[in-house]
Amino acid sequence: MNWLNQQARQNPHKRFLNDLTFQETDQRVTELARRLSKFVKGERRVALYAHNSVATALFYLALQALEIEVLMLNTRLTQEEISQKLKTLNIRVVFSDDQTFIPFDEVLQSEIDENVKLADEYDPEHIAVIMSTSATGGEFKSVPLRWKQFYAHVRASQQRLGVTEEDNWLLVLPMYHIGGLSILMRSLYNGTGITLMEKFDEKQTLKWIEDGTVNMLSLVPTMLMRIMDRIHHHQLRMVLVSGEFIPKPLVETCLVKGIPIYKSYGMTETTSQSTTFSVLEYPQKLESVGLPLPGVTIRIDNPDEKGVGEVLIQSPMVMDGYLGKAPLEGFIHTQDIGYVDEDGFLYILDRRKNIIISGGENIYPQEIENVLYAHPAVSECAIVGMKDKKWGQVPILFIVSLLDDVGILDYLSAKIAKYKLPQKIFHLDELPKNATGKILKKNLVEKYHVD
Repeated sequence: MNWLNQQARQNPHKRFLNDLTFQETDQRVTELARRLSKFVKGERRVALYAHNSVATALFYLALQALEIEVLMLNTRLTQEEISQKLKTLNIRVVFSDDQTFIPFDEVLQSEIDENVKLADEYDPEHIAVIMSTSATGGEFKSVPLRWKQFYAHVRASQQRLGVTEEDNWLLVLPMYHIGGLSILMRSLYNGTGITLMEKFDEKQTLKWIEDGTVNMLSLVPTMLMRIMDRIHHHQLRMVLVSGEFIPKPLVETCLVKGIPIYKSYGMTETTSQSTTFSVLEYPQKLESVGLPLPGVTIRIDNPDEKGVGEVLIQSPMVMDGYLGKAPLEGFIHTQDIGYVDEDGFLYILDRRKNIIISGGENIYPQEIENVLYAHPAVSECAIVGMKDKKWGQVPILFIVSLLDDVGILDYLSAKIAKYKLPQKIFHLDELPKNATGKILKKNLVEKYHVD
């Protein structure tokens, strides 16, 4: 089924993309697809290199109408990285919102081919998008997500998150990341509105929250932390927070202020969220990342005596396999370390690659970071492992804070075991982050030669 066509028939005058109604969006997508057809003739796969905008969303949907596979390129990549991706995936045609490749404007000023046949429905087996896994851990891998995975995702998400006529998502996460694109897909399926923002603007976001323009947010923790203290009035139905690490103090502040925070956990490979839950409904589980969505099975691989092991996921939302790699069979290995409690809630302790083994003891950086974030003088922090002749590895700290080394160590010494204390402390003005706000520990390790 073509979701856009369906919504244009059922909700023609309802706003969808900023000021565009579903009917207007459908008309623009149809027209754009007929302009695009000559640019993509003979191509199975093309790329989009663009920031968030209504135009980017329209180009993506128009390419879907033409049944073209779309690689979403991260606009922060270097030219060399982009060239490598395009070569590996045999992509010759790229559209961009600037002059880097074929400009959007050139397509919009081209002729319309009225004879182009557009897809009446989305083929479940067709690749809707190709995304790269996050560069926080090293090698990029190309993740193909098919319409069948998006079908499964939007249905499961709707069952867990619900839907109302007034729903309007703030789309500020980049659409070249699954967190951003999934908002477009969910809203399209649910027939609800989107307020699209090119990049995170704190003042504008707060205005939209307070005047009720948006009632649903999807943010990474660093974004929410920047505005949390200034949210005084709201009509929010949901604040979906996901990312590598959600500081416990941030969640506690949401509880105190009555912000309806939903913690979420997922990957590009699982078509966004695999678990989620309302912290307001389950405050006793605030350290968890939630319950599996309908259709999701979670297994802990090689659990220790405490039930801690690698998190494995199986669901119809999981990709079929990386492009150019062997097909995925059964469960996907997330490389995250965690456990499931007696009520079925999942807890993530850390990424497997982040775990520090010091003198035979496992140190989970997130535990130490959580303690630090609870201090009001700490803005940002990251714990990484450094090689050590005696202990194998020791933790070191990168921090943005007014506290000095003595203040930091005195504070930590009262709250964590001695072997977990950082052996070195680097004070920075800001920690490096990717486009969605995740702290890039790999960059810290490389820059400061602490591996």
